[in-house]
Amino acid sequence: MAVTTPRVRSNRPVHMTTPASTGIVASAADLELVDALRRGDEAAFVSLVNLHHAPMLRLAKMYVADPAVAEEVVQEAWIGVLRGLDRFEGRASLKTWILSILANIAKTRAVRESRSVPFSQWVDAEAGADEPTVEPDRFLPFDDPHAPGHWVSFPSRWDEIPEGRLLARETLSVAREAIDGLPPAQRQVILLRDVDGWASDDVCNVLGISESNQRVLLHRARAKVRRALERYLDER
Repeated sequence: MAVTTPRVRSNRPVHMTTPASTGIVASAADLELVDALRRGDEAAFVSLVNLHHAPMLRLAKMYVADPAVAEEVVQEAWIGVLRGLDRFEGRASLKTWILSILANIAKTRAVRESRSVPFSQWVDAEAGADEPTVEPDRFLPFDDPHAPGHWVSFPSRWDEIPEGRLLARETLSVAREAIDGLPPAQRQVILLRDVDGWASDDVCNVLGISESNQRVLLHRARAKVRRALERYLDER
């Protein structure tokens, strides 16, 4: 599908947001790309869309359930990006700045749709839940006379499994299914960190969550995905 630079003619206000300082500032490549965008370089815009459109859509879907509405949110965010280029100061990475605009628009749209649960409610519920990372039955009871609280069975080691098997389509499908089945906040954090390769500071900044909550959500999400993969690989 061809991507063209949208013409920004509407007087409709676009919700802008300035990311909080995270210590991650715009790189030289970011600044060079912004300069190209300011000059109206369509190839630069296409490159930017190809790089960020998929994670933007995933993030939008965290706030609005309707895929069509999520697409509208992403399109509105791109307009916001183009309108805000002159105000980009490089105090955050270009990616963080773009995703912050997207998140702000998505939150506003979610309120308007009145059909979405605020992301903060998911975070509070999932990070604060008393949820064991590892199944309790994998440990000996604390009153065991020989090894109280020790492992009954250790997690499987995968370093001897051929890389081709770990990266096989069926194995990756198991991982994707496990991620899709995670609670919303855990799913979003692991997608941003482990699929899109975000730094923790970027995740906290864009999602508006604390570092400790981000760490808890990611740890629990990774543990659940590992359990699913462990069951699949052990069966084979």
